[in-house]
Amino acid sequence: MRTFGRPQGLLGRFGGIIMARTNADCGSWVSDLLEVGPNDSVLEVGFGPGVVIRRLSKLAAAGHVAGIDQSWEMVEQARARNATAIQSGHIDGRHGSVESLPFDDNSFDKALAINSMQVWPDAVAGLREIRRVMKPGGAIALGFTPYSGQPNKRLAETLIGAGFAKAHVVKTSKAFCALAMRP
Repeated sequence: MRTFGRPQGLLGRFGGIIMARTNADCGSWVSDLLEVGPNDSVLEVGFGPGVVIRRLSKLAAAGHVAGIDQSWEMVEQARARNATAIQSGHIDGRHGSVESLPFDDNSFDKALAINSMQVWPDAVAGLREIRRVMKPGGAIALGFTPYSGQPNKRLAETLIGAGFAKAHVVKTSKAFCALAMRP
């Protein structure tokens, strides 16, 4: 947990370096599945070292990208990696928890999490909170690599239980992603 789940200290900084490499491809794939557009407002939960949030800021070049991470180590790495976009106000990267998102209702067109849901204290509560900050018709994607430890069984049912619709799972040989819409 100190290295990857809730990175802290030296192990957490090292974990961030590893996550920057191992999560990048999955994050790109999931961003493509979400069809992030230039004017979208996008939320990333558990942005880690900031590699995926950087890609999102390029895809939503005229929109807005925000994220939260519960690890101060990851917030610092993401802020360093995305300093220019943060200074311009294009990226809003905050320390926080998925159970209590510091954003207004109906704020985001798209939301995603890469390899993070498995460490949330209560996945359904976290998904309900994400649903609260999403606009009606918005899309959510939960991406996982084989290293996540997250089983792909019942993910669609979990999303539906949290109030999402049209939930389904897409798989490749290297990752899987649960997608759904906010009604």
